[in-house]
Amino acid sequence: MKNIIIIILLGSTIPCLSQQIINTDFYQSGKQLVVTYDLIGTKADQTFDISLYVSTDNGSTWQGPLEQVSGDVGDNRTAGRNSRITWNVLQEFTQLKGKVGFRVQAKVNTPAVNDFIEMVYVQGGTFQMGSNEYIMEKPIHSVTVSDFYIGKYEVTQKQWRDIMGTNPSDFNNCDNCPVEQVSWNDVQDFIEKLNAKTGKNYRLPTEAEWEYAARGGQSYKYAGSDNIGSVAWNEYNSGWKIHPVGQKSPNGYGLYDMSGNVWEWCSDWYDSDYYENSPQYNPKGASSGSSRVLRGGSFGSEPADCSVASRYSNTPTNRFINFGFRLVFP
Repeated sequence: MKNIIIIILLGSTIPCLSQQIINTDFYQSGKQLVVTYDLIGTKADQTFDISLYVSTDNGSTWQGPLEQVSGDVGDNRTAGRNSRITWNVLQEFTQLKGKVGFRVQAKVNTPAVNDFIEMVYVQGGTFQMGSNEYIMEKPIHSVTVSDFYIGKYEVTQKQWRDIMGTNPSDFNNCDNCPVEQVSWNDVQDFIEKLNAKTGKNYRLPTEAEWEYAARGGQSYKYAGSDNIGSVAWNEYNSGWKIHPVGQKSPNGYGLYDMSGNVWEWCSDWYDSDYYENSPQYNPKGASSGSSRVLRGGSFGSEPADCSVASRYSNTPTNRFINFGFRLVFP
């Protein structure tokens, strides 16, 4: 029979990598280990998938997710203090040796919205919005946005047809392509009907939310890379036509086609001087205007127009073959 060797060095807890987990600690209780943590959430209906990992070399390598666990672990966990996970060590390991540490990992669950639009959770933060390349992108300024969910993909032709009953797209034989030939006003009609059907509160992103999401927590020129061809359909690789969503590489938040494919409507009125007077917290654009903001470039755009900082605008009644959108909530 193998000897059971358990060496527990209290105080050697490795800091967890999730921004939702704080105050991780552990202690031994008989032949079990109890890991404690606080789970932070910002929305009342937010849930998390909690996993536990162990390291015996001070965090150089991790084993897990551990299976012989119970308590505040697994799917659909809500935020709270003094959460506990009990690990039945001997059911999973015959030996546990070394400088032991634990990592509690929280993955935000994306709310199911009738399986209609796949959303990605974006934790809010502060970033430097704009660039010094073109006058419309100046000046660079500090902006803070709150948490939100954003569409993993641009809204497709099938999704539009399911809600509106028609397909206005010029490239109209591609269910999984972005819907296009939609004006800003058309999008508002779609959102109103979608919200009535799903009971959600979808909307267009603000310009600040759009850029924050497009940057993906990275410093690339385009959404996910400095190599435009890897992340965007643009004038040099698109054949001057629309393409199905999700065929290029995603950015750091797992979002597709935020550079290229179709221009995406934002909620803001456009004002060329707005950056000079923008509030830091959740800016929503000018209070009035004649044009609405579009972002991201399209299949017919030159690379400069596909950058994460590029700005464009058009009147809210205009429709073009490269105007589309994606949604956020709440």
